Order: sequence, then C-alpha cells, then structure tokens
Amino acid sequence: MAETSAFPRRVAFGFYTLLLLFGVAFYAIWGWIYNSWNIFERSNAGVYAVLVIMVGFGGVGMLLYRRPIQPV
Repeated sequence: MAETSAFPRRVAFGFYTLLLLFGVAFYAIWGWIYNSWNIFERSNAGVYAVLVIMVGFGGVGMLLYRRPIQPV
C-alpha cells in the first residue's frame, strides 16, 4: 500500500488550530475593547455568531485532522 504524505494533514490541522485560537482571541479582544463580556445580550449577537462559527469549525477541524491511529 502506498504511503501518503502527512504534510497536508498537518497544514489543515494547523489552520484549524489557528481558527480556534483566533475565535477565542476575537472574543477576548472584543470584550476588552468594548467592555462587553455578556455574549447573550441582544447587541452582541454578531460577536456571538462569529465566535461560534470560528470556534466550532476550528474544534471540528482539529478533531477530523488529528494524527491518525496507526494500525497494529
């Protein structure tokens, strides 16, 4: 069986890791600048939407592209 390169998998995992980190950083910076930490307020719905998309895709992508289990 031909061996596949692990490089594309590592690049994708790195991208999704950055996406997750940027989502958390976006929320922290937004809360710090606007002193608005309650994401459930009606005026913060856009921030919550961006946070959920970035963290959600980042987390799911990291789960999908983690190191594969080696067969025994």
